[in-house]
Amino acid sequence: MLSAQLHKALNDQMNFEFFSAHAYLAMAAHCTDESYDGFANFFLVQAEEERFHAMKFYNYLSDMGYRATITGFENPGNEFSSILNVFETALHHEKEVTRRIYHLADVALDEREHATMAFLKWFIDEQVEEEASFDTLISKIKRIENDSNAMFMLDAELANRTFVPPAGE
Repeated sequence: MLSAQLHKALNDQMNFEFFSAHAYLAMAAHCTDESYDGFANFFLVQAEEERFHAMKFYNYLSDMGYRATITGFENPGNEFSSILNVFETALHHEKEVTRRIYHLADVALDEREHATMAFLKWFIDEQVEEEASFDTLISKIKRIENDSNAMFMLDAELANRTFVPPAGE
């Protein structure tokens, strides 16, 4: 049984995951406007991933017998100074997601809510991958930022990214 505090925290995280999708759509729009269609695709796929994450929280709450409450959220940032700035902003956002997931795990651990602890393990592992992915791309962009051919090649590479839900999900 979820405490009121844990129910609210899970619901808040679900809504933050929906906000994350919204933020990544704004980043995709910026990339499209700058004619970086591959980078835009990267963020469109990222937005799909975030909606998938949000629905995992939605379904978990439902499976546990609790109602998911959908709320509004503030506008995401829409202005970026460069592709590097877009990715640095995204990494900063992912670090906030990680902080929030860790807080949820701490609450579940304090309450000895084992089912929620097991559920959150997937998100903890996912956040390691998310931060590493953005960190790697930032390193690449920094290395090639002034090489238009290399940026073109990275843009083309990211155009091939697709979203495939994890097996069994």
